[in-house]
Amino acid sequence: MMKKTNYVSSLVLILSVFLCNSYAIHATTNKPNIVFMMTDNFGWGELGVYGGGIIRGAKTPRLDQFAQEGLRLLNFNVEVQCTPTRSALMTGRHPIRSGTTKVVWGQLYGLVQWEITLAELLSEAGYATGHFGKWHLGDSLGRYPTDQGFDEWYGIPNTSLETMFSKQFQYDPTVGKTDFIMEGRKGETSKKIEPYDLNARRKIDALVVDKTIAFMKKKVKEKKPFFAYVPFTQPHVPSLPHPDFDGKTGNGEFADVLAEIDHRAGQILDSIDDLDIRNNTIVIWTSDDGPDFLLPWPGSAGPWRGYVNTPTEGGIRTPFMIRWPDRVKAGRISNEIVHVVDILPTLANLVDVDVPDDRIIDGVDQGDFFFAGKEKSAREEFPIFFDKIEAYKWRNWKVHFNKPKDILESTETRKYPWVYNVMLDPTEERDLFGEGKIEGFWILPHIGKRINEFKQSLEREPPIKPGTKDPYIPQ
Repeated sequence: MMKKTNYVSSLVLILSVFLCNSYAIHATTNKPNIVFMMTDNFGWGELGVYGGGIIRGAKTPRLDQFAQEGLRLLNFNVEVQCTPTRSALMTGRHPIRSGTTKVVWGQLYGLVQWEITLAELLSEAGYATGHFGKWHLGDSLGRYPTDQGFDEWYGIPNTSLETMFSKQFQYDPTVGKTDFIMEGRKGETSKKIEPYDLNARRKIDALVVDKTIAFMKKKVKEKKPFFAYVPFTQPHVPSLPHPDFDGKTGNGEFADVLAEIDHRAGQILDSIDDLDIRNNTIVIWTSDDGPDFLLPWPGSAGPWRGYVNTPTEGGIRTPFMIRWPDRVKAGRISNEIVHVVDILPTLANLVDVDVPDDRIIDGVDQGDFFFAGKEKSAREEFPIFFDKIEAYKWRNWKVHFNKPKDILESTETRKYPWVYNVMLDPTEERDLFGEGKIEGFWILPHIGKRINEFKQSLEREPPIKPGTKDPYIPQ
């Protein structure tokens, strides 16, 4: 009797393990296509489904519908700027480790060749990989997308700010930087296609969609699984709509751009349906950081305080939606914490490719949470960096080491940190520690311990210094 009980118990355990991991087993036998769309400086509060839409001047029906077809996160977190978020996405590592903590000009920047990217891992798993849009992880030989795991790319190496330079006061073309739209293929030198000026700025996202759809069609015809990374350039300033959308809403350029953003996502979603690959395609739509603040194109972070470049919730909390029919429950909404570094291990484990074990990977596998219906995320905390640690987020708590600031405010420091609860205080204005208040004191020992552990990890694996040349050899 005892042997039979043990046998049944063992069988139940084996079945439980199998069911819990069935999402990964299924994927390895029929690898899903992956389409990852990312907007540029798009705030939490812009889409209708996040409380924006018509109150921001434009309906967003395509993305609102897309949100109903899968999982919508209310607490997806990124880095405070474009370059660090894209670095975190590609490496699964906090940018402090990769020397990519901020946007820079006039110096060597981007990922060293030693870093292993999501594109490289998916290539190893048999995927075709294409990049269409904004890169912002290097603009020199050895640091373009096709040097970092992509089979082909089309787009801009840096940001859209350069399109404004030639119209600014006393601009000198012999000194001022001119950016270009570029394209390239693995094993070939990337080429400049045309200057990225204000005219090209209006039209580029339409071309990004055309290139993406052509890539998907080709890979479907070749019966090859693909990873299409689509980092759009909109709505980063200058937020200038395509001529087809200019004046469409009657509510100004930003609203016209919002309508265009919704339309461009819809074009890609329609193409996925036309190619009859919806059921075997994971589609993710998100943003790289909080909204811009410059007039006449200010964005909205919804109830959260802050903009791009700030460690407050408005700077790091962005929309995130994921669809995979029959694998991601439709209509699901979650306020669980997920961080952009989690994407690499989640997708790598899904397609059964090993995550690098010769370096620190900060991301955690969210496969059970995304694909197996688990209620809780595999994460509840993370550090927030510029050049140094600025804040730490744990559950609903935020500890800031400089007083939270809007983009134009000066930084205030003191001997002890500022403590906020973002559930009670989404604008991070009611300090719960200091000046006779101790409601938030109880969390400081835990967060202090976690920060010390993170700092110790930086000592075990010293960060790559910004501007490091290739070849890079770890210490």
